[in-house]
Amino acid sequence: MEKKSSHFSGQIGFVLAAAGSAVGVGNLWRFPYLAAKDGGGLFLIVYLVLVLTFGFTLLTSDIAIGRRTKESAIGAYSKMQERWKFLGILTFLVPVLIMTYYAVIGGWITRYAVVYLSGQAEAAARDGYFTSFITSPVSPVIFALLFMGVTALIVYNGVEGGIERVSKCMMPVLLVLVVIIAGYSLTLHHVDADGQVRTGMEGFLYYIRPDLEGITLRRFLQILLDAMSQMFFSLSVSMGIMITYGSYVKPEVDLGKSVSMIELMDTGVALLAGVMIIPVVYVFFGVDGMSAGPGLMFISLPKVFYRMGITGRIIGLFFFILAAFAALTSCISVLESITANCMEIFHTERKKTTGVLSVIYLAATAVIALGYSIFYVEVMLPNGSTGQLLDIMDYISNSFMMPLIAFLSAIFIGWIMKPAWIVEEMERGGKKFGRKWLYVVMIKYLMPIIMLVLFLQSTGILNHV
Repeated sequence: MEKKSSHFSGQIGFVLAAAGSAVGVGNLWRFPYLAAKDGGGLFLIVYLVLVLTFGFTLLTSDIAIGRRTKESAIGAYSKMQERWKFLGILTFLVPVLIMTYYAVIGGWITRYAVVYLSGQAEAAARDGYFTSFITSPVSPVIFALLFMGVTALIVYNGVEGGIERVSKCMMPVLLVLVVIIAGYSLTLHHVDADGQVRTGMEGFLYYIRPDLEGITLRRFLQILLDAMSQMFFSLSVSMGIMITYGSYVKPEVDLGKSVSMIELMDTGVALLAGVMIIPVVYVFFGVDGMSAGPGLMFISLPKVFYRMGITGRIIGLFFFILAAFAALTSCISVLESITANCMEIFHTERKKTTGVLSVIYLAATAVIALGYSIFYVEVMLPNGSTGQLLDIMDYISNSFMMPLIAFLSAIFIGWIMKPAWIVEEMERGGKKFGRKWLYVVMIKYLMPIIMLVLFLQSTGILNHV
């Protein structure tokens, strides 16, 4: 079957593609506002600890499972133990749900990139611009479908000829842009009408300094939940993507080094995104600007870029192009995971499978894009928030299914298959698995407990205990 003959050309190709999947909108948008909301340096410390322990464990498991079985999620778990095929199905459903809305967010970003390219930065900075855009029954649908179409075209062209080629071009550009913009943000300063001076370095210190004021156990659990949720989405774990990408990895590739490189690139971009965004918002809006929440990217930043004059418009253009690259590489990985699973299930070739899925997701993308206009709903979610169609899909996939899948995976690998099954794959060809002891302890003991607590917290069950 075609899928089994697909592969990355080597370690660099795999790492850049996997990092492209990991480095997405979550790094550039969600990470900075969570850091600002959850105590700055405190959130950063919690997140780094989670990435180096839980993230490492989940990433290692997914990639090793993929390469050893040479299957995507459903086929992989079925091959390991038929009774646990249901876990593969659950894992497969995560990207199925994410795909319904990821292209919508990609469409929003594309719209802003076009706005800056056409010299309309002033319009993007106006109050109500973003709301007016997403509530339109036409414009958000067009941009979402355009983004979805580009994603489908790349996946249509296969692994080495499509995904790897695009990732090798986009990832270096993305990394360079992040570094340039982050460096520039530290040089900014602004004088308020009352004469108060704020600098980018002050904003940087606000970002990295741990804020322990008013910290309680409940508050810390929420920070832990936010950081864990961000880790899931950022590293693309517990959603089958890394299992699929792992199945394309050649036997001679050093998986241990690959995992470390993916961790480093993903976390580095996330941290730099905070340096890129938080000092800028702080300089022009002060501490109050940090409360912008999810609207930070589409509401606050355009205002900041406009107030920076001509330089800000250039920076804004670079930023949204960067964000579009990040969104595209992640969206590609989501669709590829779905495509690979469907090829295995239905024994179909890539081009036909991608074509059918493209039609389905073009329709689904249009529906979700209209979730703020024609199909507007308000649903109370278990975590206490009110959500529209996009929020509902995001909650089910990220807050409900991912912690559940991580918990079940820990039980399955740690106690049914045993950690040695993964270790053997990591050490294939005499390769060294330097963090073996950490992996064993995490997968057997810590992962099941923490993931169960996280699942209960995310579903609101702990709030009633």
